[in-house]
Amino acid sequence: MKIQRIIYVSMGTNQGDKLDNLQKTIDLIANEVGAILKIAPVYKTPSWGFDGDDFYNTCIQISTYQAPEKLLNSLLAIEKKIGRVRNDQPEYQNRIIDLDLLLFDDEIIFSKTLTVPHPKMLSRKFVLVPLNDIAPTLLHPIEKMKIEHCLQHCEDPLQIERIAEELVRPIPLSEKYNYIAIEGNIGAGKTSLAKMMSDEFNAKVVLERFADNPFLPKFYEDKERYAFPLEMSFLADRYQQLSDDLAQFDLFKNFIVSDYYIFKSLIFAQVTLSKDEYLLYRKMFDLMYKEITKPDLYVYLYQNTDRLLENIQKRGREYEQNIEKEYLKSIQDGYSNFIKTEQDLTILTIDVSELDFVDNKSDYTEIIRQISSH
Repeated sequence: MKIQRIIYVSMGTNQGDKLDNLQKTIDLIANEVGAILKIAPVYKTPSWGFDGDDFYNTCIQISTYQAPEKLLNSLLAIEKKIGRVRNDQPEYQNRIIDLDLLLFDDEIIFSKTLTVPHPKMLSRKFVLVPLNDIAPTLLHPIEKMKIEHCLQHCEDPLQIERIAEELVRPIPLSEKYNYIAIEGNIGAGKTSLAKMMSDEFNAKVVLERFADNPFLPKFYEDKERYAFPLEMSFLADRYQQLSDDLAQFDLFKNFIVSDYYIFKSLIFAQVTLSKDEYLLYRKMFDLMYKEITKPDLYVYLYQNTDRLLENIQKRGREYEQNIEKEYLKSIQDGYSNFIKTEQDLTILTIDVSELDFVDNKSDYTEIIRQISSH
């Protein structure tokens, strides 16, 4: 399990739409660094150390799993995205955004590229005042004084003024949702996405145990003969796994991501079973479905069938190599009908046909953005 760190970052801007600069930066930090826990009020302050336009300054508290050096690189990359161009001039300058890492838990860091706590934070009111708003009792790791006492001892003569406008805190996934189910056709990437989300958000992950099903290889060799035992065994296993695994977690305290939802059993059964077999299967399914915990969000990953076939070939499971395009299309149609008619679930469809979220960080970030903003 990754270690969660609490950090504090000072933010400042004195160019363009200053409030918008701060908000866009906060949104990027939420997407690329970690959950925003607190945002201080915004303060208007005179330029410090040079003759320039007034700044808007604030501080934010962040929960992150990034190590210090990785975190520094992330903050610098966000500055660049907002439009800051750094140069080698030593004097202070106007800037569209300025991010300073103030505190990283209670650690003291001295390296070639990073010093924490920030060496000048105690001499600047535009840092200490907003920091005091969100963390007055936090101890400075070197001075061993609370931030509120550090502010009282600050001799910075500059006057700062709180503005009325407020910034909006992005709600992190772990607060917005307790249970997300990732779904999609064979080869859509649902397991990969579930694992990546589990790793990033330290979520509990529930993965389908398809590899242990003895009927699966036989089904691809003789669909008519093995369809019913395959679908019944999948249904029983999915029901047991979801019932057992979800029961172990407190859905009000844990963030859970699964790479399937039990309704996929019905979608596949509609395609593979005869009419009489399906009617019997449906009776069993309806009894089980009533007892299953419903996800807060059902995410369906749409992939076109050509990409599905490419992914299936790439992952190299021998028993999947003869899957036909028409079979995938029929499964796709089953999911489409389910999404159109289902009224008891909150459903988000994401077209990933042109995305490579496994190897392309920006594609993965875009998926998380869509889930977060849904």
